[in-house]
Amino acid sequence: MIGPEGSDNCHKFVDILGLRTIFPLFMKTPKKMRKAGISDKEHEEHVCSILASMLRNLKGQQRSRLLSKFTENDCEKVDRLMELHFKYLEAVQLADRRIEGEKHEMVRRGEILDDSMEDEFYLRRLDAGLFVLQLICYIMVEISNAGISQLQQRVHQILNLRGGSVKAVRHIMREFAESIGDGKNEEFRQSEQKRVMELVDNF
Repeated sequence: MIGPEGSDNCHKFVDILGLRTIFPLFMKTPKKMRKAGISDKEHEEHVCSILASMLRNLKGQQRSRLLSKFTENDCEKVDRLMELHFKYLEAVQLADRRIEGEKHEMVRRGEILDDSMEDEFYLRRLDAGLFVLQLICYIMVEISNAGISQLQQRVHQILNLRGGSVKAVRHIMREFAESIGDGKNEEFRQSEQKRVMELVDNF
């Protein structure tokens, strides 16, 4: 469902399964998932990935239906989105502090931070929840740019109330934009990066 080739799949998903199946899964990880050995993080990553893909690919009436779901019940789905934002932001910040401490220690010992070490650190950040956080921030900027003032206001209101920052969201999204298009064609990569950065600038 990722990327332009996922557009048909996103429309089929809405036509066949309907939005009423995905949002209860977004609001809460079912107990049977945990019993099956699927962690909350795996479940939340999967569901956020589907929502991000649908926001990226749905058009017209189906996109409007998706966005209207976020306004239902006094924007409870936006509240859940922001709850997940702070959960994964905290996890990634903790991993970043640990990594920075290790880097500092390595430099102190005169060790060289080569590309393979930087790659390993990046994979650890992803494992700590960076990818889920990027998906969540993508959903945040998409719904904030949808022209529904209620959604934009709610996102920013909760960010302010909980001491979050627009700057931090933009930083996460810039990092996300830089990673777009691994294995994709160059034209798609550039146009998608431009599209994401326009969303970020208007956030």
